[in-house]
Amino acid sequence: MLDKVLIANRGEIALRVLRACKELGIRTVAVHSTADRELMHVRLSDESVCIGPPSASESYLNVPAIIAAMELTDANGVHPGYGFLSENADFAEQVENSGFIFIGPTAETIKMMGDKVSAIDVMRDAGVPTVPGSNGPLDDNHDRTLALAKGIGYPVIIKAAAGGGGRGMRVVHNEAALLKAIHVTQTEAKAFFGDGTVYLEKFLENPRHVEIQVIGDGKGEAICLGDRDCSLQRRHQKVIEEAPAPGIPGEVREAITKACIQACKNMRYRGAGTLEFLYEDELFYFIEMNTRVQVEHPVTEMVTGIDIVKEQLRIAGGLPLSIKQEDISIKGHSFECRINAEDPTSFLPSPGKVKLFHAPGGPGVRVDSHLYSGYSVPPFYDSLVAKLISYAETREQALVRMQIALDELLIDGIRSNTPLQRDLVRDSEFQKGGVNIHYLEQKLES
Repeated sequence: MLDKVLIANRGEIALRVLRACKELGIRTVAVHSTADRELMHVRLSDESVCIGPPSASESYLNVPAIIAAMELTDANGVHPGYGFLSENADFAEQVENSGFIFIGPTAETIKMMGDKVSAIDVMRDAGVPTVPGSNGPLDDNHDRTLALAKGIGYPVIIKAAAGGGGRGMRVVHNEAALLKAIHVTQTEAKAFFGDGTVYLEKFLENPRHVEIQVIGDGKGEAICLGDRDCSLQRRHQKVIEEAPAPGIPGEVREAITKACIQACKNMRYRGAGTLEFLYEDELFYFIEMNTRVQVEHPVTEMVTGIDIVKEQLRIAGGLPLSIKQEDISIKGHSFECRINAEDPTSFLPSPGKVKLFHAPGGPGVRVDSHLYSGYSVPPFYDSLVAKLISYAETREQALVRMQIALDELLIDGIRSNTPLQRDLVRDSEFQKGGVNIHYLEQKLES
């Protein structure tokens, strides 16, 4: 088992990892920038090391500083959380080459899944359904590209192979605009990601965003912990998630579960991962795999009773999966609302001192947050400050509990998107379940 883990992250996920380590009797090391000395997990960790100034590039993305901190504290493993270096294959490789344990997939797997083209190839080989497309990168043969798009049918979407976070994508509605759009996307991809490779897919008009949670032991065994619906998004950023995804027929769910497990077995996947899909007309279409713990992992934990972060730590320590697929059952329903330090109307960041913070409680309510009264939210990082999670036996009950919890939540001193979340959980269409990925932006524009 791991003896001491360095947490290469900040905020709520760093505190979440620290708690899991404590439950398993693993000592912890917190690394932090000069702006993050007062973070809750820094206060609670066994040791802490300052790794640089506020800029993420000089601290949380500073690989030599993080590895030096591991050497200094004799940590034998590193948990990257999400964001920052969590899906950086070079970081994972340097950690392993330095004699430490990377708590996540191998560098090879991260690299393979980070390239959308190779990821699609792996999924297709395992029987995971993919979006009709070019089945590989586009080349300079314009006649072939035009014929390919015509065969797929417009609209089509051009995607950067190394893209992510909503960048490196462009929708094309007719043949006349295709070649120029490809050139522009290639140029942007080269600038943003250092790789101008792009590919083509059918653009689905009104899909939902449904994802599948998996865990592999790195030796060929894998389990699936069910699905989540993450369709309520703004600018490709998730706002509310829920598990399980509503309205999916049992036979469709069973088929996609088996395919995802097979894909993980084929690549000998290690640790927690998420396969993301577009879902339309009872059909799943693979879009990408996230090789890390997700922001929304708590909703899956609530309906399965399985601690995903503890599983990550166990597997990294060489232990087998603690549960078999046949023993997993989905019970009840769970929602997660992301609470961001931002103006609820303009969405501009709202850093500053939290004068008063009150977390809601009651049956079926969980709050994952690093906030406390007197804490100052810095302006340098992502605006996520809390995750409010509700659970109940039915979707309707879980939604009511979320409404009550949002009404109880108090964050004074900074602005937050809590008013927007209160509105969304009372939205009549969202209450029905199954809204598509465009619903929130259309609602905000109306």
